[in-house]
Amino acid sequence: MKALFVHPHGRNWLGNLKDISSIFNLMPPLGMMSIAAYLEAKGMEVELMDCYARPMPTPELVAHIIGSKPDVVGFSCTTSSFLEGYGIAHSIKEQAPEIKVIFGGAHACSVGVSLLDTFPAIDYLIIGEGEVTFYELLAANFSGVEHIPGIGHRRDGKGVLSGIRQHIADLDSLPFPAYHRLDQFPGRYNLPLFSYPAAPNTSIISSRGCPYHCSYCDRSVFSRGFRFNSPGYIFEHLKYLHRDFGIRHVFFYDDLFTFDRSRVEELCRLLVDNRLPVTYNCIARLEHVDEELVGLLKKSGCWQVNFGIESGDPEVLKKHRKYMALDAVHQKLKMVKTGGMRVKGLFMVGLPGEDEAAIRRTIDYALTLPLDEINVTKFTPFPGAPIYENICQQGEFREDWPDMNCMNFVFIPHGMTLEQLENLYNEFIRRFYRRSRIHWGYTKMLWKSPHSIKMFLRNLPEILRFEMKQKW
Repeated sequence: MKALFVHPHGRNWLGNLKDISSIFNLMPPLGMMSIAAYLEAKGMEVELMDCYARPMPTPELVAHIIGSKPDVVGFSCTTSSFLEGYGIAHSIKEQAPEIKVIFGGAHACSVGVSLLDTFPAIDYLIIGEGEVTFYELLAANFSGVEHIPGIGHRRDGKGVLSGIRQHIADLDSLPFPAYHRLDQFPGRYNLPLFSYPAAPNTSIISSRGCPYHCSYCDRSVFSRGFRFNSPGYIFEHLKYLHRDFGIRHVFFYDDLFTFDRSRVEELCRLLVDNRLPVTYNCIARLEHVDEELVGLLKKSGCWQVNFGIESGDPEVLKKHRKYMALDAVHQKLKMVKTGGMRVKGLFMVGLPGEDEAAIRRTIDYALTLPLDEINVTKFTPFPGAPIYENICQQGEFREDWPDMNCMNFVFIPHGMTLEQLENLYNEFIRRFYRRSRIHWGYTKMLWKSPHSIKMFLRNLPEILRFEMKQKW
């Protein structure tokens, strides 16, 4: 049996301009690749199509898919890419109705089986982790689906769930994601500009789940438990990427890379003892950081640590996530910076309960922190996040799925306007980056990240067109 997987792109938030975000920040679709690798290990034929790396018009894409003669086409979709994915699926069904269509990913898991009631081109949904569920569905040749946990299917024309799929307890039992099935890997893929010392580079996910309860996080795929790959498995994964693809730097895209201290210590020891020529970035929670951990990360090749700070207003933070005093945040970031690693802060604008004064407090606070760069997203209430349940009571919510990509204000808190939010967002970016300290930091990238400089100069015309459109 042959399975072809599609990773749809979604709406270009830059309108008529080239989507420079997919030039400077394109990471492989690891969830889809993990399912493909599992099927391949079981003897099935697989093909991957990542529409970010290889965009093409829908008719051409559908013709390629049908020409590949798959038995099943699987779509991995976020909320913003779901409708594009469905449009492709609908065209496939019109031309080749015998092909089974399966949807999985964040949107399918968060919205659930009700999607089957309004999107008839979808035959099945994968709810939860997909590796074992997808394989069992195909191995059964789509029969007896009511006995395969984790399947959304139709009973008497109505979407129902077969049962809840138990989590994969031993993540080390899974093969490495199918990087080899990606067209143009690793050359077409790249971590965010100026966030790596060397290329080629890529991303890894070495854990699943999160025990924390932030109001804005959707945990519908992996739930709130926490499971992780062993240090030995991660080390072998890195060795494989370096040996087979020449990877020199990776980003551990785990929400909680530093959650299990013993795991981090053992991985750092393996990296130091074996002198693997691969550096890395990671995401850490501030409460995990201490002098010993900073020393371990730096010694083992950590180049940058990202922290979710979200807001500089204490009351907003207390409402949406585990609170840490703002002075303590400053001290932790300074500890990492002094330890010799770059520090990136992740913020949100437009959270429920925010007003102009609160957002200005966040901007002013961010300017006091020892950050090398920031990423500011526009708050988006995703289905599956705790806050989604009563979001309409906290402001105006325009639930337009293609725009729900954290780059559009689809939610406006009570007492604010869209114009206010856009102006404050632009002010945040402008005030942070138009400082001499930040300019000098990027000047040092000439020798710290020469590949980033080359990428920047190669795409300078597109960058300038983008800058002219912004109001920063």
